[in-house]
Amino acid sequence: MKHTAQIFALFIASAATSAALAQASPACEAKRAAIEAQITQANAQGRTQQVAGLEKALAANKAHCTDAQLAAERDKDIQQALQKVAEREQELSEAQAKGDAEKMAKRRAKLQEAREQLTEAQKPLLPQGH
Repeated sequence: MKHTAQIFALFIASAATSAALAQASPACEAKRAAIEAQITQANAQGRTQQVAGLEKALAANKAHCTDAQLAAERDKDIQQALQKVAEREQELSEAQAKGDAEKMAKRRAKLQEAREQLTEAQKPLLPQGH
């Protein structure tokens, strides 16, 4: 009888673990919803190649998404954006040193774009309120 109770307890614990693994995290759900919205937009604009890529990303999200994986991707994106900002700042400094007004304007615009990409990369994984 004791052996049966232990087996039953292991079965319940295993089922609970499987159920927990089957439920996607809120961050993964948010990412999935964002990808689905992009698919809808790309379909509406007739961008079939983009739709195919997004559907591949959605399948990968459904199969492999974890909070740790999303956090790692976010950290990588932030580091790349920080590097791009630093490069753009250097380019602007060089243009300023030469005194070329046209190049300075172009470099400022590129720096602003890089800063916007950094801001985007730094957004939280989950929308506020979750």
